[in-house]
Amino acid sequence: METNAPDLDQSLSTETAPDQSSDQPPTELTAEQYQRKMQRRKQVQEQRLADKTNQKGLVIVHTGNGKGKTTAALGMVLRSLGHGYRVAIVQFIKGAWEPAEKVVLAPWTEPKDGSLPQLEFHAMGEGFTWETQDRQRDIEKAQAAWQKALSFIHNSDFRTVLLDEVNIALKLGYLQVEQVLTGLEQKPENSHVILTGRGAPPALIERADLVTEMTLIKHPFKEQGIKAQAGIEF
Repeated sequence: METNAPDLDQSLSTETAPDQSSDQPPTELTAEQYQRKMQRRKQVQEQRLADKTNQKGLVIVHTGNGKGKTTAALGMVLRSLGHGYRVAIVQFIKGAWEPAEKVVLAPWTEPKDGSLPQLEFHAMGEGFTWETQDRQRDIEKAQAAWQKALSFIHNSDFRTVLLDEVNIALKLGYLQVEQVLTGLEQKPENSHVILTGRGAPPALIERADLVTEMTLIKHPFKEQGIKAQAGIEF
């Protein structure tokens, strides 16, 4: 499980005692001033960590039009695997192709020494709506993926469950937000559920403990006509 350490690069100016060097860039401080500044920052950081004693499983949402929602979630998956936790991934839209991440994560999906695999990976979609062209089948696939997801969400053996592109299924009406919220309320206390995809509904954002919106600034496809490339998009 991740520690509750805050971002050390965040400004602490409102929490540190004022001093004559507080408004100076680090390059303009003397070695002694810089050391004093870092000592004060260290004290504040240690106090902030000491004050944070709560621990709980989180509902995490990655949304927005920018790139990186699934990529960031996979980083959390790797951390969980590195800690030895069991993890499940259910992909709601992808599935018509073999994503590179599935290949990389394959070793964790194999049982070892007679034990259960550390990772369950299920790509249960059939691709984008303009490819499938069958709304009823898309709904059935999404509902089947949700039932598979529930089997992991409600299982205390799994510390982290990633529901990749589930927000898209919600946005398209393949799933109802009420059924997803109900399912999340039944998760074990210490497990984490990550939901990715643009267009996360307000009710899900309200329920979540951690929400990150990826903001699109520039994209090579739109700006330069560069197609999706291996290692970047898939």
